Amino acid sequence: MNFYSIRHLTRFRYSQPISESIMETRMHPRSDSSQHCLTYSLSVSPRCRVFTYRDHLGNNVQHFDIPGDHTQLVIIAESVVEQQVLPDVPSFLAPEAWGALDELIDSGDYWEMLLPSTFAAKTPALTLLASQLDVVRRDDPLMLVHELNHRLFEYFEYVPKSTRVDSPIDEAIVSGKGVCQDFAHTMIALLRHVGIPARYVSGYLYRGLEDHDRSTPDATHAWVDVLLPHLGWVGFDPTNNLVAHHRHIRTAVGRDYADVPPTHGIFRGNTESELYVAVQVEASDQPPALDKKLPIPDNWSVLVEHAQQAPERSLPVIDLQQMQQQQ
Repeated sequence: MNFYSIRHLTRFRYSQPISESIMETRMHPRSDSSQHCLTYSLSVSPRCRVFTYRDHLGNNVQHFDIPGDHTQLVIIAESVVEQQVLPDVPSFLAPEAWGALDELIDSGDYWEMLLPSTFAAKTPALTLLASQLDVVRRDDPLMLVHELNHRLFEYFEYVPKSTRVDSPIDEAIVSGKGVCQDFAHTMIALLRHVGIPARYVSGYLYRGLEDHDRSTPDATHAWVDVLLPHLGWVGFDPTNNLVAHHRHIRTAVGRDYADVPPTHGIFRGNTESELYVAVQVEASDQPPALDKKLPIPDNWSVLVEHAQQAPERSLPVIDLQQMQQQQ
């Protein structure tokens, strides 16, 4: 059994005061059969009331509105998660597994995870890649997923900031470079191409001293859940060529990134915005004290102090802009 303490700091800074921020966050880790969120808190500065609901996929969503003038918005999410060790995923299934998968699909409601979505759509570049990687129904579904997970790890070079949060998968496929979001979207689209339900998972990946993941450790992470007969939803991480295990901490699932950005909102004003994100994940084999405070970055007190200061001048409403956070 493993315990993780997670601290996720997000700061939006504006060059001119804005008059309102409306924001939705998905940073509250999920609780399911193998993962349990023991504690969770969301702090916002400037202070405001935070409301919570669960969406149709069971994700925990917080939302708030800050109507007063401010020059920056600081959000900090803290959680403690318990992970149970999962059994190893086999290398293959029975020869009749394709038929079993189709029966499973026919008996359930998986159409959302089979159809094209905003960032996991079938394109000419994806079709060509599917041909190059021989992504067709062969062997059994699990063998194909294992192979695709490894082939995408080899095909893509992991390059931070090589794509944008709204980049179509063609950019990464053509250049051969991307971030975990691009790896996940490409794998999802290829699996749906052969009728395997696949969904996008947003969360965190703990990196210990003995781990050699190539994804950035101080950021959110993304991987893929695949529906398989007899196994249910199984996680695969093509960025690091891993089967998702106890080090993968799930916060939200959806059709693709468009469904589950950690922060998503609008602000009222005419100004440039700057985004800063820091993620800290600590592990222990014993449950941490629930009142234990995680280490605070050196500039955190300064951030809060500045966020609570009144702006120098007020700015009339000019337009609305949308902000999202890349993984």
